[in-house]
Amino acid sequence: MTVQNSAAKNETLGPDSVVGVIGAGTMGVGIAQVAAASGHSVLLFDVIPNAASTALIRMADGLDQQVEKGRMTPEQRDALLANIQVIDTLLQMAPAQLVIEAVVERLEVKQQIFSELECICGAQVILASNTSSIPLNAIGSGLQRPQQLVGMHFFNPAPVMKLVEVISGLETDPQVAEHIYQLAECWGKRAVHARSTPGFIVNRVARPFYAEALRVLQEGGADIATIDALLKGAGGFRMGPFELMDLIGHDINYAVTCSVFAAYYQDPRFQPSLIQQELVSAGHLGRKSERGFYDY
Repeated sequence: MTVQNSAAKNETLGPDSVVGVIGAGTMGVGIAQVAAASGHSVLLFDVIPNAASTALIRMADGLDQQVEKGRMTPEQRDALLANIQVIDTLLQMAPAQLVIEAVVERLEVKQQIFSELECICGAQVILASNTSSIPLNAIGSGLQRPQQLVGMHFFNPAPVMKLVEVISGLETDPQVAEHIYQLAECWGKRAVHARSTPGFIVNRVARPFYAEALRVLQEGGADIATIDALLKGAGGFRMGPFELMDLIGHDINYAVTCSVFAAYYQDPRFQPSLIQQELVSAGHLGRKSERGFYDY
């Protein structure tokens, strides 16, 4: 990459840049809120009709609570919401200089989205995936400009959690990764660079936190509430493993576990849990379905 092109990319991620977010689930909406709170114009899209509009209403309700608690002013709330525009088709992503994908953890879905965005957006657009575990090299394998693809992995809830993993694949331009790193810092996050390895940093380290708790449960060593209480009381964790899996969503957590398990050639340390598989099959996904290991 030439110095001139790098400078052009740097300019596209200034405070006036347009940020696109694909996926209006908990994570996507949280990312949209973070970008909008920093003054960016945000385009929010979801393939499910009315999903983005409904998510925006939920966001507004949450911001109203923040105003009531004195954590933000009504003017700040109104300005944030005014920065977000719900769009109906991917074609409307054309003005975006950065597009962040936060959809289901399926490789073929992500590949299709980014392939379409390469044709829709400008040549300098930076494409970022919020993937939790899918190798960035696989996502970018069919792209015309894989050097523009980078991982930007937020943690749930995105407006609260500080950490953002900036993931570079084999083809990722180092300048692109650095621009995303700096942007995350400007958004008030704690950014870290990571290579595209199975589970990256956090999900690789976190697998035993979930897996060992699930094994203890499956073997009848203790019940769910007791295991959570032990990890919080003796381990100093803010949430127990079962509470956290309910918060993340079992569909997402189980998919990440399966991805890491496959990437490490079925290493038994990362083996998915039959208990969690049953929850996913039953649609008991945690907080978002009002039922998981706990009822909500």
